[in-house]
Amino acid sequence: MTAIKVSNFGARATAALLTGSMLAGLPVAAFAQTTGQPTAPAAQAPAPAPAPVAAPVTRTIKTLRVEGSQRLEPETVLSYTKLRSGQAYTNETLDQALKDLIASDLFADVTISGVESGDIILRVRENPVINRVIFEGNKRLKEDKIKKEVKLAPRQIFTRTAVRQDVARIVELYRRQGRFAAVVEPKMVNLDQNRVDVIFEVSEGPKSKVRQINILGNTVYSDNKLREQMATKQARLTTLLSSNTSYDQDRLAYDQQKLRQFYLTEGYADFRVTSAVAELTPDKKDFIITYVVEEGDRYKFGDVTVDSDIRDFDNKRLAANLGIKKGDWYDAKRVETSIDSLSEAAGLFGYAFTDVNPDYARDKETLTMGLNFHIAEAKRSYIERIDVNGNTQTQDKVIRREIRLAEGDAFNSFQVKRSQDRINSLGFFQDKFEIKQTQGSAPDRVVLTADVEEKSTGELSLSAGFSSLERFIIQASIRQRNFRGKGQELRASVNYSTYSKSVELGFTEPYLFDKNIAIGGDIFRRDYNAFNFVGNQRQTTYSQVSTGFQIRSGVPLTEYVQLAARYGLSYDQVGLDQNSYFSPDPVSGVLSCDPIKAGRYLCDAIGNRVTSSVGYSLIYDSLNSRLRPTAGQRAIVSQDFAGLGGDVKYIRTKFEGSKFVNIGSGFIASLNVEGGYIRSLEKSRGVGVDKVRITDRFYLGEPDFRGFDIRGVGPRVQRINYTTDAAGNQTLLTDRNQFVDDALGGRAYYLSKLELEIPLPSGARELGLRPSIYVQAGALFGITRPLPTIGICSGTTTANCFPTINGVVQPLVTPVLASNGQPFYTVPNIDATNPGQITTCPVGYASTVGGSCVGTSVNTVYTNSTAPFLERFAGDSPRPRISVGGGVNWNSPFGPLRIDLAYALLKDKGDDTKLLTFNVGTQF
Repeated sequence: MTAIKVSNFGARATAALLTGSMLAGLPVAAFAQTTGQPTAPAAQAPAPAPAPVAAPVTRTIKTLRVEGSQRLEPETVLSYTKLRSGQAYTNETLDQALKDLIASDLFADVTISGVESGDIILRVRENPVINRVIFEGNKRLKEDKIKKEVKLAPRQIFTRTAVRQDVARIVELYRRQGRFAAVVEPKMVNLDQNRVDVIFEVSEGPKSKVRQINILGNTVYSDNKLREQMATKQARLTTLLSSNTSYDQDRLAYDQQKLRQFYLTEGYADFRVTSAVAELTPDKKDFIITYVVEEGDRYKFGDVTVDSDIRDFDNKRLAANLGIKKGDWYDAKRVETSIDSLSEAAGLFGYAFTDVNPDYARDKETLTMGLNFHIAEAKRSYIERIDVNGNTQTQDKVIRREIRLAEGDAFNSFQVKRSQDRINSLGFFQDKFEIKQTQGSAPDRVVLTADVEEKSTGELSLSAGFSSLERFIIQASIRQRNFRGKGQELRASVNYSTYSKSVELGFTEPYLFDKNIAIGGDIFRRDYNAFNFVGNQRQTTYSQVSTGFQIRSGVPLTEYVQLAARYGLSYDQVGLDQNSYFSPDPVSGVLSCDPIKAGRYLCDAIGNRVTSSVGYSLIYDSLNSRLRPTAGQRAIVSQDFAGLGGDVKYIRTKFEGSKFVNIGSGFIASLNVEGGYIRSLEKSRGVGVDKVRITDRFYLGEPDFRGFDIRGVGPRVQRINYTTDAAGNQTLLTDRNQFVDDALGGRAYYLSKLELEIPLPSGARELGLRPSIYVQAGALFGITRPLPTIGICSGTTTANCFPTINGVVQPLVTPVLASNGQPFYTVPNIDATNPGQITTCPVGYASTVGGSCVGTSVNTVYTNSTAPFLERFAGDSPRPRISVGGGVNWNSPFGPLRIDLAYALLKDKGDDTKLLTFNVGTQF
């Protein structure tokens, strides 16, 4: 008995038949070649008799069995064929059975034996079962993502076809990531019980970059100019951070559109890209992209008209307001802008679905493009329904109360845009929210749909950082900007740094009793330590502890104008370090502020007082977003009156204004101006003492005025010590870092900033980088010149002045007093009993202050010596200080980071400048 594969048997039978036919024709051909006579035409020769076709041999299956099956029952194997015992069969029947079994994907090999005898045996070798599917070498693609694409899985039947298909799927996944050099090699590990482990060994390879972009056919614009218009960038060092250097087939089509848009905005209306080809380099690492373009002629605008079927419109006036003039270079973007402008104008009149169609009249001889904007007839529209979708936490009323239209109102596109801006400004939803408008149940009905996507509004922050202002910072805060989904704000914070500490609680209800009235309150405790500089080291001067509360409310007067009112009550404790700045009174012995140690201006600041103030703010706000505005303006005028009870009386007036303009291509220009003045309502507190206390004044410097140090602008007192030069002459120190510098603040200030935010490529934007350049100008001024703490006098007089001997300023020597006002004395070292001891006895010794003196030693007065210094008052000038610089905001993994490099172009005598500032770990 011979085992055969049916498909091979059929092939041999066919070959035998062909051989017989060829042999039958050999005598005729041989005869023709032997005689050398020409062969008769086929039409005249008698047709040879057709070879007899053998009838297929038909046999009967006597027995039928299956061998080699393990998991499958023999009956299951036979069910995939049409073979049955007692059935007639031919070679073709067996061949079909073989094909059916292979097609089932259950068997790795199938043979048929017993063909001649009729005892048919089907010998099968089953495909193995997959035990595990393993991926190795995949780092850029997570295993979970690959498993979603492949079809092989444990407990499935293994087939080589399925493996090849999965390899193709994995390679395609890597190609979508731009890794065209990725190679996937499948391997199979045989296990017992006819099981296998399938292993896909992945060699990911590098991302396939765009090595070169070639442009052919351009004559007007250079290759570099055109490459700038494309989203795809060439792989260079300058594009290291960009993600657009990898090849993307979809981006290739997008770049063609970008090229066309660029040429259309430059007047080339006939421009087209004839071909765009991306070729993979032989090493499969890079792509070379080649564009072939036809620029065509450049056109100018011809006659521009408006043809409106709506009677309310003045066609000539509309055309004049489009901003397109005859003779200007053709610009497709200006055409689109004109269409939007006409649609918005129609929307202002209540026409929601106005159809504006531009009709082009191209003249190739004069190279002009005439335009007629046809406004089709439309009906005034009314709001049929307002739908709010997607809000799961935020209540409907929070969104609807920001919508400036109601159901039944006439449609107004401006009010729709305003509603959209107000909802965006809430900060509760994802960016780029838009209110969609669709046609309602009738042609004159509009349905407004607000599909919102909520984002997290709760913030829990535990952070530590470092600031150039306050050194180490620890901050903990919790804030919910949409408390209970009602738009309420609840916050609590604790801050601790080297120079300040605070605890604050606050709550704001924006709509009290569902009326457009905002109310809120804050409770706070703030502990602030002021400081000055001695060299490069900061030292604490006065401390201010404020405890109090504030209640505030606001109501809208118009759509853009709001009135806010507030009342605050605080208790301030201002003091100085007694060990550093206090001395006992010569008479009473009571410790009091020593002007020589602290300065008169700091001694005048200490004390406890209550401030009770009431104030208001008038706010104009048309910004398109309160979080990150790109258009609109905001102005605030505010006044606070202190004196409704309490110990402090003043009127503080302040103005703030800002304007934002989107100048295109991602550039945002902004202008911010502010200023203030505080006027005291108290009586004079003495000669050389300003009526406004040092803790109530304005201060200017970092971080608001970049290029200057904290409190680096405005009135200040500097203490400059004397030194001796190389020739032995007494001179003043010239090193600014050796001065003692105390900022005094001012009663008036102004500050302006012109800033330009610069867009970055997508790769840098993904990192959260937002750079900007700016110029600032400002000043702080307007306080009473303080009296000098100590002067310089001639001779040896030491009454509140440094004595001068032979032109050299001497130290000030003062007796050290006990707490009861008695001077201290020093017992001579030659004394036998109490050498060098300190006592209040001029003769003898007493171990206690004011005790009985025992002994005969004549003691010397115990004194302190204060090195001579010069006090200089500087910086009290309204002349502008100007700085220029640049900075970048970065949402770093460590928290928000702001770095600024600013240089002071104009400064006044005494101002403290600073080139580099940074802030990490706290909001800016």
